[in-house]
Amino acid sequence: MPDPAAPASGAIEPSRWPGERLGLPEQGVGSVGRVGRRLAAIAVDWAIANVIALLAGPYASTAQSWATLGVFAVMQILFIPTIGGSIGHRVLGMRVVPVGGGWVGPWRPIVRTLLLVIVLPALVWDSDQRGFHDKVAGTVLIRG
Repeated sequence: MPDPAAPASGAIEPSRWPGERLGLPEQGVGSVGRVGRRLAAIAVDWAIANVIALLAGPYASTAQSWATLGVFAVMQILFIPTIGGSIGHRVLGMRVVPVGGGWVGPWRPIVRTLLLVIVLPALVWDSDQRGFHDKVAGTVLIRG
């Protein structure tokens, strides 16, 4: 039997700002990285990966396209646990942290990146502006 005191589905009050339910501040250091910064960071990372991948083949070739994706993934997996985020994240003043605190470790960046490269999870966000890839990995992208 359902708990009569529990709110009905969809009756949960929305957050006043992204990250409120996670205990993050509304703005400034430690707040959730917003859409503009995220898009700029991914553009920086993709541009770097694209330049490096040009070594694999001519621009717009199949080999270069796959190499770009591979370089992008390797950069994410290597830099998130070592410098706190990708080059784009750091340039835009953000970092990836586990929701529970501590070190992000090696598995979270791998899971996060595998989901990120299939794109769709990055487009599905919750009210805390966490993409599905961050939710599954237990991470949040914050200003830092």
